[in-house]
Amino acid sequence: MADDMKSRDMIDTSTEVAEDKGTPTTIPQEELDRITDALIAAFKTVYDPEIPVDIYELGLIYKVDLNDDRHVDIEMTLTAPGCPVAGEMPGWVEDAARTVDGVQTAKANLVFDPPWDISRMSDEARLQLNML
Repeated sequence: MADDMKSRDMIDTSTEVAEDKGTPTTIPQEELDRITDALIAAFKTVYDPEIPVDIYELGLIYKVDLNDDRHVDIEMTLTAPGCPVAGEMPGWVEDAARTVDGVQTAKANLVFDPPWDISRMSDEARLQLNML
């Protein structure tokens, strides 16, 4: 269970304040927790085609915001700005997020600040890549 919590802490689910209104969200905390867990599971189904580790454990997901309209904004990065799937991967992440019950729409935006480095990888990813 401690590993699950550590893994969950890798993601910033900024759901305390509704995005447009500046007021507390009306989504119950229990449902926010369920959606957060389901989003993490969905992100773990998306893999960088050059690295046999999912994008969540690689640390490519930087931030996730869920608003009261059930729209999810995702800030993500790539292992390198010249990644061959840079044009496709955000769509894969959006598709994965939209599979989550309770999510209506999703938009993934690529960011490169801070730049990705191996310190963002989870211990699980490092173990899979023999980096421990």
